[in-house]
Amino acid sequence: MKDKCGVVGVWFDKEKNRDSAAIYIYYALQALQHRGQESSGIAVYNGNAVLNDKGMGLVTDYFNRDRLQRLAGYSGIGHVRYSTTGSSRVENCQPFIVSYKNGTIALAHNGNLVNYRELKKELEADGRVFISDSDTEVISHLLVKNLMRNDLVEAVRETMRKLVGSYSLVILAGDKIIGVRDPLGFKPLCIGRLDSGYIIASESAAIDTLSGELLRDVAPGEMVVLSDKIESHKLFKCKNHAHCMFEFVYFARPDSIIDGKLVYRVRHRIGEELARECPTKADVVSPVPDSGITSAIGYSNTSGVHYTEGLIKNRYVGRTFIMPNQDLRETAVRLKLNTVRENVAGKDVILIDDSIVRGTTSRRIIDLIRRAGAKSVHARIGSPPIISPCYLGIDMATREELIAAHKSIKGVEFMIGADSLYYISLDGLVKAIGIDKEDLCTGCLTGIYPLEIPGERCESKQTKLNNFACD
Repeated sequence: MKDKCGVVGVWFDKEKNRDSAAIYIYYALQALQHRGQESSGIAVYNGNAVLNDKGMGLVTDYFNRDRLQRLAGYSGIGHVRYSTTGSSRVENCQPFIVSYKNGTIALAHNGNLVNYRELKKELEADGRVFISDSDTEVISHLLVKNLMRNDLVEAVRETMRKLVGSYSLVILAGDKIIGVRDPLGFKPLCIGRLDSGYIIASESAAIDTLSGELLRDVAPGEMVVLSDKIESHKLFKCKNHAHCMFEFVYFARPDSIIDGKLVYRVRHRIGEELARECPTKADVVSPVPDSGITSAIGYSNTSGVHYTEGLIKNRYVGRTFIMPNQDLRETAVRLKLNTVRENVAGKDVILIDDSIVRGTTSRRIIDLIRRAGAKSVHARIGSPPIISPCYLGIDMATREELIAAHKSIKGVEFMIGADSLYYISLDGLVKAIGIDKEDLCTGCLTGIYPLEIPGERCESKQTKLNNFACD
C-alpha cells in the first residue's frame, strides 16, 4: 500500500540566494522519498524562464551534481511519485510544464481526481493535447485555460470548482510558489520559513531537513502564494473535512506533524488503545517494521508486555521480482525481513502491524516468526478492517482483493495463520488520532465516502462545491 506522491516548493530572495533552489528541493524530496519511489522531478525559475528536469527512479538515482547545477534558479517546485492514476512511465513524471500566451507554469500534485477522465474529454474537445495519462496534466491544462481569462486567484478558484477528489498542489508561476489544498483536506500540506525564504511541503519532515521553521498547515480549501511574504486566499470552506486517516496510521513519517498532530504520538496512542481494548497474555510484543514500531512501543508501555524486535528490516532492498516457485517467494520475503530467533523462540508473541490489506504479507511474516520457534503469534492491527477500496490517492487493492471485504475476522485470522487477531476499533483509532470522526476520511473502513463516487455510498460533503465558496 503506497501513497501517491510527495510535493515541495521553495521561494528564496533572489538577491540572497539566486541559484540554489534546486539543491534545497533535492534534499527536501529525499525527506519525502517514502511517499513515492518511481520518479522524481524538479522545476525552477531563474528570472527569465522555467528550467526543469525529471526522470524515473529515486531522487539520488536520477539527480546528480551536473543535473542540479543546470537547474540554476531561486524558486521552484519538486515531486516524488508513486502512480495511482497514470502508468509508471517517464511521460507521467512531474512537475508538468505548460506554456500559454502569458507565460509558463509548472505544477505538481499529490492526490487523485475521481472525475479526471470527464475533465480530460472536455479539454480534448477544446483542442488541448495530452502527452500523459496522468490526472495532474489535466489539472495543469485546466488551470492554464482559466488563466487565459482570469487573474491567478480566480483561475485557481475556477479550477477547484471543477475538481472532484483529493489534491494538494504546488505551482510555479513566474517566481511565485503557490500551494493549494482541496476543500476537504484529504492530503497534507504545510508551510515553513527558511533562511531568506519559504517552503511548502507535503510533510513537516521536509522543512526540518532544511533547518526550517514549521509555520502552519495549509487549510483545506486554501490557496497560499509564497513570495517575499505569505499571501493567503480562503477559496472554499466546508463544514467538515476529510483528512486521510492512513496518513497517521502508515504513510507519513513518524517525525512529521500533520494537521497539528505529531504522527509519532498518534501511532504510540494506537498501541496504547490496542493494549486497552484487547489485553493479551504474552511474553513479548514485537512490531512489523517500520510502521508498527511506534505502536508496539505504546502497546508495551501500556500492557507491561516486554518490547523486543522479532523482525529486522533490510532497508536496502528494492523491488523483488515475481518468483517462479514457493521456495524463491519465501526467499524474497526473508530478503526484506529476517527474524531475530533468540527474541521469539519458545515465546508467546504479540505482533503489531499497521494494517492488513490482501493478507498475503501478514501470512508470510507470521510464518517466519513461527519457523523461528515462537509458541504462538497474536496479530494486533493498528487500523480497523479495510473493507472498501480507496479512490482518493491510495494504491490499496480492489474490493475483491481486500481480505476483510469478504471474510470475517475469524476467517482472516485463519488465512494469515495467527493464533488470534484483533483490529483496533474505529472509535479507538479516532481517539488515537485526536481529530473528530466527521473530519476524517474513513471510506476504506466504512464503505461510506466523503464525496460522490459512482457506485459507492457518499456523505455528500463535496457534492456541490459552489455551496462552500468563500466570498
